Parts: sequence; structure tokens; C-alpha cells
Amino acid sequence: MSKVLIVAEHLDGKLNASTARCVTCAKDIKAESIDVLVLAASTDAIAADAAKIEGVTRVLTVARAENAHALAAICAPQIAAAAKNGYTHVLLPSTTFGKDVAPRAAALLGVVQVSDIMAVEGAHTFKRPIYAGNAIVTVEAPADALLVGTVRTASYAAAGAAANAAPIEALSLDVALPSHTRFVDLAQGKSDRPDLQAASRVVSGGRALGSSDAFKIIYSLADKLGAAVGASRAAVDAGYVPSDLQVGQTGKIIAPELYVAIGISGAIQHLTGIKDAGTIVAINKDAEAPIFEIADYGLVGDLFKIVPELEQAL
Repeated sequence: MSKVLIVAEHLDGKLNASTARCVTCAKDIKAESIDVLVLAASTDAIAADAAKIEGVTRVLTVARAENAHALAAICAPQIAAAAKNGYTHVLLPSTTFGKDVAPRAAALLGVVQVSDIMAVEGAHTFKRPIYAGNAIVTVEAPADALLVGTVRTASYAAAGAAANAAPIEALSLDVALPSHTRFVDLAQGKSDRPDLQAASRVVSGGRALGSSDAFKIIYSLADKLGAAVGASRAAVDAGYVPSDLQVGQTGKIIAPELYVAIGISGAIQHLTGIKDAGTIVAINKDAEAPIFEIADYGLVGDLFKIVPELEQAL
């Protein structure tokens, strides 16, 4: 039977929703047990949140001062040591955190890594996107070895809250941690708007806006909808908005309930990042734009006229 260990992602003492999405993936593996590993300087609050996720068997905590910041060089040896306690699978979210840590853990364990798991076909058989999402491939990992995988969080809904919290246990790991990597600083943008990767509604603008000043209509509509703001790569490259708003294969892959694409033609790398959205609305003056091929609702016209009218109607 499969035993899954999920490495919790957290920041500033708060558990990231990506952890609950990994639990949903683990359920599809039909695991005998699903444990969540919390590495932090202070684990209490994070572990308590993890214990409330439906499907979690137990939460294992490692409280060390070195775990105050999620450094791959520090986390990976601890994950590798914990994984040797009878686990068949180690899962991390396919976020910046997971993509940084998972390869190191897999290398230390001397095993394969399966990246961007989007569907489970069997305990060691998975579907994942390739060629910027243009194709889906089925991969099969060795059944006689531990598997390290990253979960494409946009493909899974977060597991709900459990009726009863799972037990929390302190895990003792005899691991010497490297000292060649150290935390210096974390610089992140501050915004009153919802986080782009967690938002249920997202309004994105493209190069058709023409300038950073014109992008104000995107912010205005987003505020009216209580939505996060995103952008195409073309808009980011043009300097209209900062790179942390980029949506797509080379930006952030998201799956909101509502995605509104304004002035975005729909390059394949952008479509890859939004294809799991619940409802896609496109506004573009070009009726032949690729975005209309996947949009649930499309409106052809001048965005500078349509968007203000839409906002007024709202």
C-alpha cells in the first residue's frame, strides 16, 4: 500500500492552500496514509492548520531555527531523512517552493522525480503537461522505488476541512544541515488585492492596453469585481506591469473560478496558464484571436469602450 508524505508550504506562519491541493492528489493515489511534514522554526500554528485538512492521517513537525526560512539546501536533507520512514511517495506543490526543493530531495534520495502531476492514473502512473501544455503525456515511474513528485496545483481543488483534527507529532531527525546557504532578505510586493495564485476571480490585461497608464482600467474593473490582477507576457515585457503579475507557462499557472482576459490575443504559453479556470471571458477587437477558441464567453470590440461600460453596469 502507498504511504504519502506531503511537504507543507507556508509563509509568515500561515499554511499555503497548495498543501491542501496536494492532499487531494494524494487521495487519488489511494494512499493508506497521508502525512504532512511541517518544517519551520515555530510549527504550532502551521501544524494546527494542516491537521484540519480532510484526508490527513497525521502531521509531523520539525521545529529548528534553521527552518525559519524555506531554503532548499536546508529543507531537502530533512525531507530526504523523513522520507526514509517507510514512505512510497513524497509530494510537494509545483510552486516556486516545490520546484526549488523537490529536485534536491530527489537527488539526495537517488530517485526519479515526476513534475507537474495533473492526474493520477495509478500509484506510479501519472499525466503531466509537456511542450508548454500543447500535449499531455502519461509517465510511469518505477514501482520498486520511492517517488518524489510535484503537484500541478491548478489541476486540483483544495481538500476540505476535516470533522476531527489529525494528530500532531514532533519528528526527530538526526540530520546535519549545510551552512553554505543562508537567508539574506525577502522582498515581496504589497497589495490590498487578492493574491493572484489564490484568487477566485482574476482580471488580466494584454499588450493591447498600450501603456502602463491605460492599465488603470484593468485595476479599476478588478477592484469592482474583488478580483486579482494579472497580465500577459507581452504586457509585462512592454513594461506596463511588474513581472509578478505575469500569467502563463513562464509566469503563474492559475485556476480561478472566473478569468477575464482583456486585450489578450491568447498565445499558447498564456493559454497554458489559464486552461483550468472555471469560466473564461475574453474581450478583444480581433475576432480571430486564439483566446476565443477556449473562452466560454467572448466579446469582440474596443476594450476602451467596453470595459468602462461593463464596470458601470456592475
